[in-house]
Amino acid sequence: MSSISPQAIVEEGAVIGENVEIGPFCFVSSQATIGDGTKIAQGACIYGKTAIGKHNRIFSYAVLGSIPQDLKYNGEEVELIIGDYNKIREFTLFNPGTKGGGGKTIIGNHNLFMGYVHIGHDVIIGNHCILANAATLAGHVEMGDYAVIGGMTPIHQFVHIGDFAMIGGASALAQDIPPYCMAEGNRASLRGLNLTGLRRHLERSDIDALKSAYRELFEAGRPLKDVAAELVETSKNHYVHNLCNFILKTKRGIPFERK
Repeated sequence: MSSISPQAIVEEGAVIGENVEIGPFCFVSSQATIGDGTKIAQGACIYGKTAIGKHNRIFSYAVLGSIPQDLKYNGEEVELIIGDYNKIREFTLFNPGTKGGGGKTIIGNHNLFMGYVHIGHDVIIGNHCILANAATLAGHVEMGDYAVIGGMTPIHQFVHIGDFAMIGGASALAQDIPPYCMAEGNRASLRGLNLTGLRRHLERSDIDALKSAYRELFEAGRPLKDVAAELVETSKNHYVHNLCNFILKTKRGIPFERK
């Protein structure tokens, strides 16, 4: 049975699952869906067509689903979709999609969004990501799984961040960061592989293959996409293929120091 504070405003039409907790002074729109076991703390606001999955924790004064901060938005029906087991901390702001970006902002599962994080319109985030305090994602950013964004870091619109990538705190990122890599600085550029993150999840042989591929890609002084295409043909390692295919598909380019 759900627990909804009498001081909360839950509009007629909202779909509330089992064992949901909604604290005082919350607002939940008529188009919202709240999954089983989700807890929404005092003062949080759920606007528009927002679907929140199961067992999320939404802390005080989070604002989810407020209309996109895009001057082209003209009242179209847009969505914010949040998966399961996410922690969304105080004063975060998640915007839905826009017509030009497909109309949906999509958040996966088991992510941590620390205080004051902003998720812009049409953003797509995978699973098991961590965004530290005041990380700011502009529109159309895409993040893979297990990516980490340090605090006070802005990410430029349309940037792609690969699986297991890490962006250092107080960086400013304007180009794509391949999977398994670490970047930092203003403007952020590659600093090597995210070895700490990789050691938690990958086998030693896979990390060694990635180290070898990284040296060939970024330290040999050859054209980046030529090397990536060669490695796709010659390497038998799945993770190396992911790294190289990301590079071959990048549109914003990869920030690294040319030798």
